[in-house]
This record gives sequence, C-alpha cells and structure tokens, in this order.
Amino acid sequence: MTDADITTATADWQAWQQSWDRQQEWYLPDREERFRIMLDMVEALVGTAPRVLDLACGTGSITARLLARFPEATSTGVDLDPALLAIARGTFAGDERVRFVTADLKDPDWPAELPYDSYDAVLTATALHWLHREPLADLYGQVAGVVRDGGVFMNADHMIDETTPRINAAEQAQRHDRMEQAKRDGVLDWSQWWQLAAKDPVLAEPTARRYEIYGDHADGDMPSVAWHARVLREKGFAEARPVWCSPSDTLLLALK
Repeated sequence: MTDADITTATADWQAWQQSWDRQQEWYLPDREERFRIMLDMVEALVGTAPRVLDLACGTGSITARLLARFPEATSTGVDLDPALLAIARGTFAGDERVRFVTADLKDPDWPAELPYDSYDAVLTATALHWLHREPLADLYGQVAGVVRDGGVFMNADHMIDETTPRINAAEQAQRHDRMEQAKRDGVLDWSQWWQLAAKDPVLAEPTARRYEIYGDHADGDMPSVAWHARVLREKGFAEARPVWCSPSDTLLLALK
C-alpha cells in the first residue's frame, strides 16, 4: 500500500488525531498552553496569514491549531514517520492550504524537498530531542536558511538545566507520579498507542515501516535553554530567548 493509497483509505482520521493528542497530553499536560503561546508569537512577529513550516510535524498538531486560529495561513509539514504522516495526510486531505513532505531532517539536503524557498515561521514541538547536539546544531543552520529575514523559529521541547539537579529530580518525580496515576486511570502511553496503530488495517503497514526507520524510540540530547539560544545565534539568528516555560519544558523563539 502506497502513501497515496493510505490517504484515500477509509479511516477515522479525527479519532486518530484525538487519540494522539490524549497520548501526548499524558506526557505534556500543558501542551495546549505552549501551542497557544507559540501562535501568539507568530501573530506578534509575522502576522495572521503566515507561510509556516511545521518541522517534524507528526500528525500535524501544530498545523491544525495554526489553521484553526489563522484561516489565511498556509503550512508545509515535513516528517519521516510514515504512520504519523498517514494520519496527517488523511486529516488534511483536500485542504489546499496544507502540503506534506517526506524527508529526513538528518539529511543535509532536506530543504530541497520543500515547495518554497523561505518561510515566515518554522515551528516544532516535542520532536527535536530525538537528535544529538551535533546534528541538531546542523539542523539549526539549515532552518536559518529557510526562515526569511524578520521571520521566526520556535522550538517547544525538553530543555534540561544541568546546574539544578535537585530541582530537576523533584520535578521529575512528581511528574512521573502523576503520569502513573493517569495510566492507572486508563490513559494510553507511547508504547500502547503504537500497539493500537500496528493493529489498525490502514496504519499497520506504515507503522511497520516506521519501526524499521526508528526502532522503538530514538534517544537524543536535551541541552539547556542557553545551549539552544547560543547555537541559534551562531547559526544566523539575530535574537533568541524563551517565551514560555514549564518546570520541564521551554518554548524558545529565535528571530532572524
């Protein structure tokens, strides 16, 4: 079954989107808040009709919220995961504002696959921690190349301050306690969600291909906010700083 076949097959794409959101919220209870602030800053810096690159887009979570808030926006989603892209393509099928590109962000030539040379905003959330520092720094340089002058890049992700180990340990212990209680109440975790996808008649094949690419999970690095801000400036952004944070995560904004 090809990607084109998958997007035209019968599936309840909205149900899969909602299931993905619930699974992600188990890890990130403030997920919607970070999306809201992200879009606030898009509006503040590049307006309400931006051309957006949804980087490591997954099921298109950012794109969905972008278009709901800014109907005149356009979005290009780029990812390598066949299963999540199947859900994204199925969800936005027929929407001319949205395009999806299959590309490996560790391939230095991935920007050549994009339909546009530049974007007003490049947005990503809870994805780039899959990369280690060196490929992440390279990626930041490539992102700087596709953000227009005056445009923005925002990354919402785990960013760990290693100078505060006791604070980190206490926050992690509390968060994991809450997650375990939610799991006892029936919330699906990452592995359980993928087990369901593997059994779905439409998603089974792309899920199998996804595991061939990634395995169970890819563990990268979670450097500090200071590291991200410094590297983004080194790679071509004029300004970079946090615009939102939780005890474990940060939304960092870089301005070209």
